[in-house]
Amino acid sequence: MSIQIREALERPEDLLAQLLTVWEASVRATHDFLSDEAIRHIRDSVPQALTGVAHLILAEEDSGRPVAFMGIQDGCLEMLFIASEERGRGLGRRLLEYGIARHGVTRLTVNEQNPQARGFYEHMGFQVDKRSDLDEQGNPYPLLYMSRSE
Repeated sequence: MSIQIREALERPEDLLAQLLTVWEASVRATHDFLSDEAIRHIRDSVPQALTGVAHLILAEEDSGRPVAFMGIQDGCLEMLFIASEERGRGLGRRLLEYGIARHGVTRLTVNEQNPQARGFYEHMGFQVDKRSDLDEQGNPYPLLYMSRSE
């Protein structure tokens, strides 16, 4: 089975529901610092983030089922989530390389408490520029702001 990458030109409710499932599985596999309550709270804002980001890029199976996605806004990777069963197969690399090549991604933010993601982004050429003690909502989840040269 092959995985195709494409831009979501439309964002119907059924697609958003599928992406929310991918998001939650990915977060539960990688964000062990979040409580169930925190995940449920954040989950409520995910559909708005999916519809609000300028470029939503999907990785789909031949059947059309999404297994990963990323969002890009003004050269910044806003989100990258991979279904837990697809992790470690190079899909994150494929998506990020697509974002760099097609949308000029040079910046991103990652949770400091997610060392696998930080390591992945460093492997992809990103470096930490600054750190904050709180996330954008004021929660105690330190963020790392990373960039790469074009």
